[in-house]
Amino acid sequence: MSILPSDLLGDCYRTDIVIVGAGACGMTAALAARERGAEVVLIERDGVPAGSTSLSAGLIPAAGTRFQRDKGIEDDAALFAADIMAKNHGTADPEQVALVARLSGATVEWLADAHAIPFDVVDNFLYPGHSRLRMHATPRRSGAELIDFLRSAVERAGAEIVTSARVDSLHTDDGETIDGVSFARADGSIERLAAQAVVLACNGYGGDKALVAEHIPQMREALYFGHPGNTGDAVRWGAELGAVSRDLGAYQGHGSVAAPHGILISWATVMEGGFQINLKGERFSNEAAGYSEQAVSVLAQPDGIAFTIFDQRIAAIAAQFEDFRNADSAGAIVRAPTLDELAARIGVDARALARTAAAVDAARSGASDAFGRPFAGLARLEAPYCAVRVTGALFHTQGGLAVDQDARVVRRTGRFTNLFAGGGAARGVSGSDVSGYLSGNGLVTAVTLGRLAGASAARVE
Repeated sequence: MSILPSDLLGDCYRTDIVIVGAGACGMTAALAARERGAEVVLIERDGVPAGSTSLSAGLIPAAGTRFQRDKGIEDDAALFAADIMAKNHGTADPEQVALVARLSGATVEWLADAHAIPFDVVDNFLYPGHSRLRMHATPRRSGAELIDFLRSAVERAGAEIVTSARVDSLHTDDGETIDGVSFARADGSIERLAAQAVVLACNGYGGDKALVAEHIPQMREALYFGHPGNTGDAVRWGAELGAVSRDLGAYQGHGSVAAPHGILISWATVMEGGFQINLKGERFSNEAAGYSEQAVSVLAQPDGIAFTIFDQRIAAIAAQFEDFRNADSAGAIVRAPTLDELAARIGVDARALARTAAAVDAARSGASDAFGRPFAGLARLEAPYCAVRVTGALFHTQGGLAVDQDARVVRRTGRFTNLFAGGGAARGVSGSDVSGYLSGNGLVTAVTLGRLAGASAARVE
């Protein structure tokens, strides 16, 4: 990864906008730029656009949408911003949080109305930290499905996607104007492309072990469940160009990846009344605080393993998600008619599990919980009982390049004229560490900052 002089571009092909990365951020940026008549080329390292989005449940939190109103859900940008800031303990940039929250509803409606993406609100459970039902998803509740819809929209819009190609250099003479990029094809050949503006949509650095060890050492040995292409290209280019980076210690973890199956298990298994135990049959944390910080708690247990305990009622709710159905088909979900038999099937002490379940039931009836989790109002688990063996994982990083209200990358001195960033390449809204991640923070910044970056890049002359 490097910064090269612009004269090396030579007499190459020129386009209006180059977008580095064709995930949710990059493709949303392309749609916004094409809407304004710009010629757009997306350069994607994979053979088919996928990115981190394809590994997620594809949930985009958005406030004040007609999808919410249709279900009688009252919500607005101010409330959403307050939820984000509460979760990150006030450590995120409040102006960026307000911007993302304000753009969220309009962006989801624009994707639905202008680009035929069929969103609906997940209305049968509330994600931790959200005070309103605001998760918007496509029918299968699948990030891979969302990517497919976005790719089809980009193709209809007339943007070009160059696949199996990795951008390895940005070209500039003055450090303020990026004149183009160089990229390597799968066969090793190098091509160059001049542009009026460049959008970095190449996500974060979770796939780079050295950067993970440097910035989030507590996760250096954790399972990485993100996209392997998230190798910190934007952060490294930014450092060379004198850009400002913020919150590089922030990341999204997840405390519920089926092990050894490697399939994400919906946090509905917890939020609807389930709980987690370790190999000793004991709870170890407030699971409802958030699935991101729960990754750290799970990894601190013996062998880095936990079991999520729930029941068939909760399983039916989680089954709306394709990942859960896949995990069930793969045999990751264990069922039993009694807690004793469930304990035997998952290999934990039956008496310990019974004591733990009894303490949880007492908390459901109003007794204080040892970990401070509010169980009141959550239904008791009933037979048949379910369990899934899980581990903690690193999904994607939340820090990155600081951007302004136009999604333009911020420089330590001077000003970039035509460099923009969004999604995981940009500083997110999760604050400074793992506990600040509010469900959906990654995708909401991908689509809102992506749309903003594409529109702003199209205005560059």
